[in-house]
Parts: sequence; C-alpha cells; structure tokens
Amino acid sequence: MKIRVATYNIHKGVSAIRAEPRVLALKQAIGMFDADVVFLQEVQGKHDLKAAKYGAEHLGHKHWPAAAQHEFFAGESRYLHSAYGMNAIYDHGHHGNALLSAFPIASQANRDVSDHAYEQRGILHCVLNTPQGPVHCYVVHLGLFEGSRRRQTQALISAVKETAPNDEPVVIAGDFNDWRNTLSDELRNALGVREAFDEIGGNSALDEVLRKLRRKTGVAPARTFPAGLPFFRLDRIYVRGFKVETAEVMHGSLWAKLSDHAPIVASLTLA
Repeated sequence: MKIRVATYNIHKGVSAIRAEPRVLALKQAIGMFDADVVFLQEVQGKHDLKAAKYGAEHLGHKHWPAAAQHEFFAGESRYLHSAYGMNAIYDHGHHGNALLSAFPIASQANRDVSDHAYEQRGILHCVLNTPQGPVHCYVVHLGLFEGSRRRQTQALISAVKETAPNDEPVVIAGDFNDWRNTLSDELRNALGVREAFDEIGGNSALDEVLRKLRRKTGVAPARTFPAGLPFFRLDRIYVRGFKVETAEVMHGSLWAKLSDHAPIVASLTLA
C-alpha cells in the first residue's frame, strides 16, 4: 500500500507578516499536497475576533469561514474525515492540532502534554482504517523550551507504546521545535521509528552508511523555518512500518505567504 502524507504548521490561518487571513488560500495549497493524510498544527477551532473582522464581506469576499478550520479544509475535498485536538484556549477562541484523512478515522484521542502554564501543547492520536489495516497517526507540536520538549518527547514515547501495537504501522509528524535535532535518536531508540529524510535511498550497506553520515553532519532532517528562507529544522515526519520513497519541503513564494513554516510531503510504502 502506498500512502502520501504531509505535515504543516499553518500559523493559525494567518500570514506571518501583518497576520492577514490566509484560510482560503491554505485550503487550496493543502490540496496541492495530493496527500492522503495531512498533519496540521496551530489550527484554529474558533476565533471570534477574526470571524467578526473577516467573516463578513471583506473586500468583496469572505476571508474567514464560519466552520472550524479543520472542517473547512476537509469540506468537499478528498479529505472526507477530520479530527481536531484542542490545546490552547483563550477568551475569543482556541487552537490545536488536526488531522485530515482520505481514510476513515476509527478513533481519536487528544493527550495534554503541556509543560507549563504559558504553552498549551497536545498530541492528537488517530487510528485510520486503511485497506491494509490500522495505521496510527500522531500529530505533534512540542514546546519552545528544550527541557519541555524532552519531557513532552517522553510523553509521546509513552503514548505510542500504550496505544500502537508493535506490529502496526505508525506515522508521527508535526512541529517538534527541535532545532538542534536532539530528540531524533531518542525516538529512534525507544520506538523504532525513522525520520523521513533519513530513510530516502536504497537498502544497501552503503545507503545505511550515507544515512548515518547525514545524521552526524546535520544534513537531515530538512530545513522548514522560516518559510521564506528556511534555515531551522523544526518539522519532522517519523515512520515505523513504512519505507520512505520520497520526501520534500515545499519551497517558494507561495508557501512564504501562507505561514511561517514550510510544509513537508512524503510518499510512503507499507513495508
């Protein structure tokens, strides 16, 4: 079975500069991934202030849909199924992680991994019903501080071990904020996952040596932030039970206008 996945921090549906609404353009851009499953972070489930400002006719168009963003992105597209995990709650709304899927979502659960009062973080776990059996998807957005990320990574490891049997495939994707790439080895060792850009290439001994060399020299994972000129390696796709056929960061002026992160898209084959 082949499956195409993408991960994208959408910056709450507004541009990185001047916070202009980008929800309609984001829906079109997400369609360009041609993905079966999309892992989204900073998805606004509700924002009364933006809805009041942009939901009415604004320059002749509605720029802020009445529905929650994940529901709007799913809409009439190929993503007939969606899930949302609410993390951050404020007076005028809330945001969190979301999953869009072409496959039915058999179950979903959101785990609070907030490490302190100033950052609300969560892990959204969805089990997909695919033609080849269940696939476990975990949408992740870790904290800005390294100590928090380490504790949240331990919570992620516990969540996967508790909910995904060892013989069932796993995709973990999102914004790890792990700009020094200190967490990948921990995830590999604890869960048997591989990061998408580690996996590209064949299965020969030379390919494995090259992958190890890339990890030591910091070539992988990919640079995704800021979207206009990506330098920091923040966003990841980790897999277990899949072979990574291709992985790429979506670069260019279009993506720079939509969010502060550039998305990653990967094509997988069930191992």
